[in-house]
Amino acid sequence: MKVLILSCNTGEGHNSCAAALEEECRSQNIPCDTEDALRFISPEVSRFISNWHVRIYRHAPGLFRVGYRAAEDHPAQFHEGSALYRYLTQGAEKLCGFIAGGGYDTVICTHTFAALMVSEVVKTHLPNLKTCFIATDYTCSPSVKDSSLDRYFIPASSLSGDFLGGGVTSERLRACGIPVRQMFRSSVRKEDAKRAFGIPADHKHLVMMCGSMGCGPIMSIARRIGRDLPDDQDLTIVCGTNKQLYRRLQRRFYDAKNVHVRSYVKDMALLMDSADLYLTKPGGISVTEAASMRLPMVFIDAVAGCEEYNKDFFLRTGGAVTGQTPKEIARTSLRLLSDKDALEKMGDALDAAVPHNAAANILSEMSEAEEEKEEDLA
Repeated sequence: MKVLILSCNTGEGHNSCAAALEEECRSQNIPCDTEDALRFISPEVSRFISNWHVRIYRHAPGLFRVGYRAAEDHPAQFHEGSALYRYLTQGAEKLCGFIAGGGYDTVICTHTFAALMVSEVVKTHLPNLKTCFIATDYTCSPSVKDSSLDRYFIPASSLSGDFLGGGVTSERLRACGIPVRQMFRSSVRKEDAKRAFGIPADHKHLVMMCGSMGCGPIMSIARRIGRDLPDDQDLTIVCGTNKQLYRRLQRRFYDAKNVHVRSYVKDMALLMDSADLYLTKPGGISVTEAASMRLPMVFIDAVAGCEEYNKDFFLRTGGAVTGQTPKEIARTSLRLLSDKDALEKMGDALDAAVPHNAAANILSEMSEAEEEKEEDLA
């Protein structure tokens, strides 16, 4: 088996999923490469879509919400033969040449755009290619049902009904979970992790993050938490790549000894190991990373769209809570941070909510798919 993983640079979630898969391939000595699917249309298209995704996501989340809802309400725009389908699959010819030239027999897609492009490759050129799509959110995103791949890996069996339809049949569905990197599946003692960030081991620690792009009402929530935070509790705020937010928070908390403002944290797993509670937007990968670490969450509903479904899933499991306003979110966070029993129950709920070892299980399933195709050809 030689694997090509296709991602898209629309947020770090899809790339993080791809990185987790590539990490597992390396550990099993499976040849593997990762590529940006949109570059097969053109590098310029990839940059354009990526840049505008970041701008809208950060500065106009309401527009992102409306766009996602419109895609859900008008699924025909992704149907084969539509203008959007033709646009997204125009890179299929170039992708086909790349797959054939690289000797890949298995293609794994972590984004719906990649799934559409690969479906076109299989239909027109490489019918024996083994293919799959991995859902990186706790819902069936628009256009998934317009693809036709061998396997569809979903986050949990309770979501199966959402995915059925179009090219997705029950025989193709597998509830393997969402892949996360090894660093999020092994832990450092909480006391040691706290010391690594200069936080006293006996302090409760709230980590606040809103994704790699640093979106959401972080300033308002942070101001309220910082004002009422006891001396034996610490708050760490991670701003991601949002430099303007980082500068504002630095000015606001320059003299607060138990409030720590950081930009982009390279070892996020270690920071999460140090946390007793995680305040975050409900991005599909970030919440799965937290769930794999049994880290209770408070959600900031910053963007909605697909993330609204992620939020609802974890609220149902009991592993997360939320609030309607920054004031309510801040109050809830401070209350939970002092409630050891509640945090323990939430951690147990998270442990039971999602499948573990997703990357290894996905590769095992794709190996079985290879055997099935060989039998069909024989």
